[in-house]
Amino acid sequence: MFSKPSVYFILGTADAGRKDPLHILEKALEGGITHFQLREKGPGALTGQSLTEFAIQCQKLCGTWKVPFIVNDDVELACAISADGIHVGQEDADALTVKERMGKGMILGVSVHSIEEAEKAIRSGADYLGMGPVYGTKSKPDAKEPSGVTKILKVRERFPEMPVVGIGGITALNAGPVWDAGAKGVAVISAIAGANDVQMEVKRIMNSYKGERL
Repeated sequence: MFSKPSVYFILGTADAGRKDPLHILEKALEGGITHFQLREKGPGALTGQSLTEFAIQCQKLCGTWKVPFIVNDDVELACAISADGIHVGQEDADALTVKERMGKGMILGVSVHSIEEAEKAIRSGADYLGMGPVYGTKSKPDAKEPSGVTKILKVRERFPEMPVVGIGGITALNAGPVWDAGAKGVAVISAIAGANDVQMEVKRIMNSYKGERL
Protein backbone atom coordinates (compact mmCIF):
# COMPACT_ATOMS: atom_id res chain seq x y z
CA MET A 1 0.00 0.00 0.00
CA PHE A 2 2.85 2.37 0.82
CA SER A 3 6.27 1.85 -0.66
CA LYS A 4 8.79 4.45 0.35
CA PRO A 5 8.88 7.19 -0.77
CA SER A 6 5.15 7.87 -1.11
CA VAL A 7 3.86 11.34 -1.88
CA TYR A 8 0.29 11.59 -0.62
CA PHE A 9 -1.53 14.59 -2.08
CA ILE A 10 -4.56 16.06 -0.31
CA LEU A 11 -6.82 18.53 -2.09
CA GLY A 12 -10.21 20.20 -1.85
CA THR A 13 -11.63 22.90 -4.09
CA ALA A 14 -10.77 25.59 -1.51
CA ASP A 15 -7.08 24.60 -1.65
CA ALA A 16 -6.99 25.34 -5.37
CA GLY A 17 -7.65 29.05 -4.96
CA ARG A 18 -8.42 30.48 -8.38
CA LYS A 19 -6.97 27.47 -10.18
CA ASP A 20 -8.92 24.52 -11.56
CA PRO A 21 -8.60 21.77 -8.93
CA LEU A 22 -8.93 19.04 -11.52
CA HIS A 23 -6.06 20.55 -13.49
CA ILE A 24 -3.94 20.63 -10.34
CA LEU A 25 -4.75 16.99 -9.63
CA GLU A 26 -3.95 15.95 -13.18
CA LYS A 27 -0.57 17.68 -13.07
CA ALA A 28 0.15 16.15 -9.66
CA LEU A 29 -0.61 12.71 -11.03
CA GLU A 30 1.66 13.37 -13.98
CA GLY A 31 4.34 14.46 -11.52
CA GLY A 32 4.19 11.14 -9.70
CA ILE A 33 1.99 11.36 -6.59
CA THR A 34 1.31 7.90 -5.20
CA HIS A 35 -1.93 8.56 -3.28
CA PHE A 36 -4.71 11.14 -3.45
CA GLN A 37 -7.18 12.20 -0.79
CA LEU A 38 -10.20 14.35 -1.55
CA ARG A 39 -10.73 16.58 1.49
CA GLU A 40 -13.66 18.83 0.70
CA LYS A 41 -14.20 20.92 3.83
CA GLY A 42 -14.51 24.51 4.97
CA PRO A 43 -16.44 27.57 3.76
CA GLY A 44 -17.85 27.14 0.27
CA ALA A 45 -17.19 23.39 0.19
CA LEU A 46 -19.09 21.39 -2.39
CA THR A 47 -22.02 19.34 -1.14
CA GLY A 48 -24.66 17.02 -2.50
CA GLN A 49 -24.64 16.19 -6.19
CA SER A 50 -21.94 18.77 -6.95
CA LEU A 51 -19.60 17.03 -4.52
CA THR A 52 -20.44 13.60 -5.89
CA GLU A 53 -19.78 14.70 -9.47
CA PHE A 54 -16.49 16.34 -8.51
CA ALA A 55 -15.42 13.26 -6.54
CA ILE A 56 -16.14 11.01 -9.52
CA GLN A 57 -14.06 13.25 -11.78
CA CYS A 58 -11.16 13.05 -9.32
CA GLN A 59 -11.61 9.31 -9.03
CA LYS A 60 -11.48 8.85 -12.81
CA LEU A 61 -8.23 10.82 -13.03
CA CYS A 62 -6.71 8.72 -10.25
CA GLY A 63 -7.91 5.56 -11.98
CA THR A 64 -6.11 6.54 -15.17
CA TRP A 65 -2.85 6.73 -13.22
CA LYS A 66 -3.67 3.74 -10.97
CA VAL A 67 -3.34 5.95 -7.88
CA PRO A 68 -5.52 5.11 -4.84
CA PHE A 69 -8.43 7.52 -4.43
CA ILE A 70 -9.26 8.19 -0.78
CA VAL A 71 -12.13 10.25 0.61
CA ASN A 72 -11.77 12.26 3.79
CA ASP A 73 -14.44 11.63 6.44
CA ASP A 74 -17.46 11.23 4.12
CA VAL A 75 -18.26 7.52 4.49
CA GLU A 76 -21.49 7.73 2.50
CA LEU A 77 -19.76 9.33 -0.47
CA ALA A 78 -16.81 6.94 -0.35
CA CYS A 79 -19.05 3.89 -0.31
CA ALA A 80 -21.45 5.26 -2.93
CA ILE A 81 -18.71 5.70 -5.52
CA SER A 82 -16.56 2.75 -4.37
CA ALA A 83 -13.53 4.81 -3.39
CA ASP A 84 -10.31 2.97 -2.62
CA GLY A 85 -10.35 4.17 0.96
CA ILE A 86 -11.54 6.52 3.68
CA HIS A 87 -9.49 8.75 5.97
CA VAL A 88 -10.85 10.02 9.28
CA GLY A 89 -9.50 12.43 11.87
CA GLN A 90 -9.92 12.42 15.63
CA GLU A 91 -12.89 14.81 15.35
CA ASP A 92 -14.57 12.79 12.58
CA ALA A 93 -16.55 9.57 12.82
CA ASP A 94 -15.20 6.85 15.11
CA ALA A 95 -12.64 4.76 13.24
CA LEU A 96 -14.08 1.43 14.41
CA THR A 97 -17.57 2.43 13.27
CA VAL A 98 -16.19 3.54 9.90
CA LYS A 99 -14.31 0.25 9.52
CA GLU A 100 -17.52 -1.68 10.06
CA ARG A 101 -19.37 0.41 7.47
CA MET A 102 -16.66 0.39 4.81
CA GLY A 103 -16.89 -1.61 1.64
CA LYS A 104 -14.83 -4.76 1.41
CA GLY A 105 -11.28 -4.09 0.31
CA MET A 106 -11.33 -0.38 1.17
CA ILE A 107 -8.40 0.97 3.17
CA LEU A 108 -8.77 3.01 6.34
CA GLY A 109 -6.47 5.85 7.31
CA VAL A 110 -6.65 7.60 10.67
CA SER A 111 -5.08 10.89 11.77
CA VAL A 112 -3.33 10.56 15.13
CA HIS A 113 -1.29 12.83 17.36
CA SER A 114 -0.01 10.50 20.09
CA ILE A 115 0.97 6.93 20.94
CA GLU A 116 -2.41 6.47 22.63
CA GLU A 117 -4.36 7.61 19.58
CA ALA A 118 -2.18 5.46 17.34
CA GLU A 119 -2.83 2.38 19.47
CA LYS A 120 -6.58 2.98 19.43
CA ALA A 121 -6.58 3.52 15.66
CA ILE A 122 -4.68 0.29 15.10
CA ARG A 123 -7.11 -1.62 17.33
CA SER A 124 -9.95 -0.12 15.27
CA GLY A 125 -8.48 -1.54 12.08
CA ALA A 126 -6.49 1.34 10.61
CA ASP A 127 -4.37 0.38 7.61
CA TYR A 128 -2.12 3.45 7.94
CA LEU A 129 -1.70 6.45 10.23
CA GLY A 130 -1.45 10.12 9.35
CA MET A 131 0.84 11.71 11.97
CA GLY A 132 1.22 15.41 12.58
CA PRO A 133 1.29 18.25 12.33
CA VAL A 134 5.02 17.90 11.81
CA TYR A 135 5.52 21.58 11.04
CA GLY A 136 3.27 24.62 11.25
CA THR A 137 0.47 24.63 8.68
CA LYS A 138 -2.15 27.07 7.44
CA SER A 139 -4.13 24.41 5.57
CA LYS A 140 -6.07 23.44 8.69
CA PRO A 141 -7.11 26.36 10.92
CA ASP A 142 -7.80 23.99 13.83
CA ALA A 143 -4.47 22.16 13.58
CA LYS A 144 -2.67 21.21 16.77
CA GLU A 145 0.73 22.57 17.72
CA PRO A 146 3.53 21.14 15.52
CA SER A 147 5.63 18.44 17.15
CA GLY A 148 8.37 17.88 14.62
CA VAL A 149 9.20 14.23 13.98
CA THR A 150 9.35 13.19 17.63
CA LYS A 151 5.96 11.50 17.65
CA ILE A 152 6.60 9.76 14.35
CA LEU A 153 9.74 8.26 15.84
CA LYS A 154 7.83 7.06 18.91
CA VAL A 155 5.00 5.51 16.91
CA ARG A 156 7.40 3.83 14.51
CA GLU A 157 9.33 2.39 17.46
CA ARG A 158 6.17 1.07 19.11
CA PHE A 159 4.40 -0.11 15.95
CA PRO A 160 7.14 -0.79 13.38
CA GLU A 161 4.84 -2.61 10.95
CA MET A 162 2.26 0.17 10.73
CA PRO A 163 2.76 2.61 7.81
CA VAL A 164 3.00 6.20 9.02
CA VAL A 165 2.49 9.22 6.78
CA GLY A 166 3.80 12.56 8.05
CA ILE A 167 1.58 15.60 7.53
CA GLY A 168 1.63 19.30 8.29
CA GLY A 169 3.67 22.01 6.60
CA ILE A 170 5.84 19.54 4.69
CA THR A 171 7.73 20.78 1.63
CA ALA A 172 10.59 19.53 -0.49
CA LEU A 173 12.96 21.56 1.69
CA ASN A 174 11.95 20.09 5.06
CA ALA A 175 10.79 16.58 4.17
CA GLY A 176 14.19 14.97 4.86
CA PRO A 177 13.76 14.61 8.64
CA VAL A 178 10.30 13.09 8.10
CA TRP A 179 11.74 10.36 5.88
CA ASP A 180 14.58 9.84 8.34
CA ALA A 181 12.08 9.38 11.19
CA GLY A 182 10.71 6.33 9.41
CA ALA A 183 7.65 7.74 7.65
CA LYS A 184 6.58 5.73 4.63
CA GLY A 185 5.18 8.82 3.02
CA VAL A 186 4.60 12.55 3.30
CA ALA A 187 1.18 14.12 2.93
CA VAL A 188 1.14 17.50 1.23
CA ILE A 189 -1.55 20.08 0.54
CA SER A 190 -0.40 23.64 -0.05
CA ALA A 191 3.15 22.98 -1.29
CA ILE A 192 1.69 21.15 -4.27
CA ALA A 193 -1.65 22.94 -4.71
CA GLY A 194 0.01 26.35 -4.59
CA ALA A 195 3.03 25.52 -6.74
CA ASN A 196 3.62 27.37 -9.99
CA ASP A 197 4.81 24.10 -11.52
CA VAL A 198 2.87 21.30 -9.86
CA GLN A 199 4.65 18.48 -11.67
CA MET A 200 8.07 19.80 -10.76
CA GLU A 201 7.08 20.33 -7.13
CA VAL A 202 5.92 16.72 -6.81
CA LYS A 203 9.21 15.56 -8.26
CA ARG A 204 11.14 17.79 -5.84
CA ILE A 205 9.27 16.30 -2.89
CA MET A 206 9.89 12.79 -4.19
CA ASN A 207 13.58 13.60 -4.64
CA SER A 208 13.82 14.79 -1.03
CA TYR A 209 14.00 11.11 -0.11
CA LYS A 210 17.60 9.97 -0.30
CA GLY A 211 17.25 6.48 1.12
CA GLU A 212 17.59 5.28 4.67
CA ARG A 213 20.06 7.71 6.24
CA LEU A 214 19.73 6.70 9.89
